[in-house]
Amino acid sequence: MALSFLADKCKSMHQLMQIHAQMIISSRIDDHFAASRLLTFCALSSSGHLSYAIKLFNKIENPNNFMWNTLIRAQAINKNPDEAISLYINMRRNGFAPNEHTFPFVLKACASLRSLNCCSQVHTHVLKSGLDLDLHIVNGLLRSYSVSSDIHTARRLFDRFTNKNLTIWTTMICGYTQNFLANEALLLFDQMISEGFVPNSVTLSSVLSACAQSDCLELGETVHVFIKTRGLETGVILGTALVHMYAKNGAILRARELFDSMPKRNIATWNAMICGLASYGHAEEALNLFRKLKEEQIVPNDVTFVGVLSACCHGGLTDDGREIFGSMKRVYGVEPKIEHYGCMVDLLGRSGEVKEAEELMKGMVWKPDVVMLGALLAACKYHGNVEVAERVVKQMMDLEPDNHVVYVVLSNLYAEAGRWEDVMRLRKVMKQGNFKKTPGWSLVDDVV
Repeated sequence: MALSFLADKCKSMHQLMQIHAQMIISSRIDDHFAASRLLTFCALSSSGHLSYAIKLFNKIENPNNFMWNTLIRAQAINKNPDEAISLYINMRRNGFAPNEHTFPFVLKACASLRSLNCCSQVHTHVLKSGLDLDLHIVNGLLRSYSVSSDIHTARRLFDRFTNKNLTIWTTMICGYTQNFLANEALLLFDQMISEGFVPNSVTLSSVLSACAQSDCLELGETVHVFIKTRGLETGVILGTALVHMYAKNGAILRARELFDSMPKRNIATWNAMICGLASYGHAEEALNLFRKLKEEQIVPNDVTFVGVLSACCHGGLTDDGREIFGSMKRVYGVEPKIEHYGCMVDLLGRSGEVKEAEELMKGMVWKPDVVMLGALLAACKYHGNVEVAERVVKQMMDLEPDNHVVYVVLSNLYAEAGRWEDVMRLRKVMKQGNFKKTPGWSLVDDVV
């Protein structure tokens, strides 16, 4: 028994391995209590080693529920959701019944995988186990359904659950916000307040995100006043939510004041400010913030580059955009995504580098979407590039065969170039295709 208690007091893997060796020599390793202490340290301690825990677990004959739960929990919190689910399946195959300590971490793994099928199956097991009224499990189900984009099932669960606490309300509000259903999130928040629940920092962060999505500056300001009145600490998460809310609602000066006053900021805070500045045309200021990231020793991520490339696009800063895009992988190790290519195609197109934009688009591993093609077509129209426009229209028609507006744009380009035979040919194609003039098409053409 003394060795088991020593395992609880371990401070390093070196110490634990010595105790493990003594347990093997003294045959104490076959004792489940002793083995579970070793497993807990290896799997869950910050000084532990998960791979060692897995080897230890595989050597234990007939591991008990506690051991299964410990390893499932370790895999779930170490961002190995597939491994956590595999362990759960093996646990059931070996005849062990999951309990109230199993499901929260299995559901955490389901949420990480964003697998609706996985969540539904685990939900069935929860019902069969009679644990559908457990607060932690219900909270896990709400979160898992929400991140798997089944917000309707999450809401049904929420409505049926009578013993709601603040965490349950917060998870549901957060679920709506994550699914960009801001109005529903704000209505639920209003209901929560009317039922006497006092929001905490996590709740308010979600509400502020909803305010950012729905342009509710007034409500966001009210939440800010509530935070001050209650004396809630404006840490990184809540502070970032406030910066994001003000920036998205166009209150750039207020957002910048908050940003500058924050003693601690993470990359999400910087992204909120950079993207806000970019959205409202403050291109140089956004670039200056991006340059300061290096001084602060904060590593930018893919969201940062979407923001700063958008700033270059809005500000017409073509050379800066090229340099930043080129540095993404080379300097920062960030692989460009389709959003980054979209920003560059838009930037190059606006500056008249239509062929360069087309070549960049051809070099992508993805097929361009309608938004990217539309931006390039708009550039072709503005700069009178019929050659590239013809190719872009073909690609757009492959994606949206009924989108006659692109033919209208191309027809106008032909007309401006004096290519009247092509104008008549295209109009004949449109007529044969039974394309109908829809209300507002000329307005769309003007925008394009």
